[in-house]
Amino acid sequence: MKPITDRQIDFMGRRKLAFIVSAVMLVISVIATFSLQLNLGLDFTGGTLIEVRYASAPSLDAIRQLLEEQGFRDVAVQTFGASTEVLIRLQQAFDPDVGDQVVSLLRDSGTQVDLVRAEFVGAQVGDQLRDQSGMGMLVALGVVMLYVAFRFQYKFAIGALMALLHDVIIVIGIFALFNIEFDLTVLAAILAVIGYSLNDTIVVYDRIREAIRTSQIDDMPAIFNEAINATLSRTLATSGTTLLVLLALLLLGGDMIENFALALLIGVVIGTFSSIYISGALLLPLKLKREDLIPARRDVDEEDELP
Repeated sequence: MKPITDRQIDFMGRRKLAFIVSAVMLVISVIATFSLQLNLGLDFTGGTLIEVRYASAPSLDAIRQLLEEQGFRDVAVQTFGASTEVLIRLQQAFDPDVGDQVVSLLRDSGTQVDLVRAEFVGAQVGDQLRDQSGMGMLVALGVVMLYVAFRFQYKFAIGALMALLHDVIIVIGIFALFNIEFDLTVLAAILAVIGYSLNDTIVVYDRIREAIRTSQIDDMPAIFNEAINATLSRTLATSGTTLLVLLALLLLGGDMIENFALALLIGVVIGTFSSIYISGALLLPLKLKREDLIPARRDVDEEDELP
């Protein structure tokens, strides 16, 4: 039995299947995003933020159920730091007395609870955050494309950009499909996914470029297979250790970073898939050739030849 490092997996031979899987995920993600729409958090929609402190750790589900029974809508409850610190988000118009009302309801259930703060996040602030964050993501993708084009070649830049868009769209689509709250922490996770996926893609592209320059054959699928297999152990080791950390954050990090860790977890899995399959395979329909990386030598004029 060959060790993993000696195995040669025919990634390019399965690229059509990979493209089909990616296309299905992209279609589902786009439909979910535009038909179901994102469950935008308080950071984007505006509403009321209430922080309370309990004497002992409460049941978050019981708090949520109690407030919904009393007529509060779109209630989100999560711990904030310690297990006794609870953050309550209400997507509704702000009332100066809403903090006292909520604390009074919670005290009626027989628990000791104190109000720490009650704040309002305006819709105008939410709109500004949404617009600026979207522009920031576009700027990040544009800078990435310029960097890859400068370091490699413009066909590499197109492949990297399409692979990154693939990752971002699928992560957003999963959040829309399962109605998971999308807030600024999730947006930060998506930007981190762009950086992570780009790093993996750069490693693969660098090996592909060197393989093209040193190889004596012009069979691009075979060259790509060799390059991807050469970086496979590094890619899987990096992704595996990252996933272990993210699983720990997701399970033990608390409600404050749960969606952040979930978005990163999904992004790392999708980003690893796109780095291995999508980014390299896209160079074939883009018709990358050896001449794109190795300029043809100038013909020596007869008059310049040595006698």
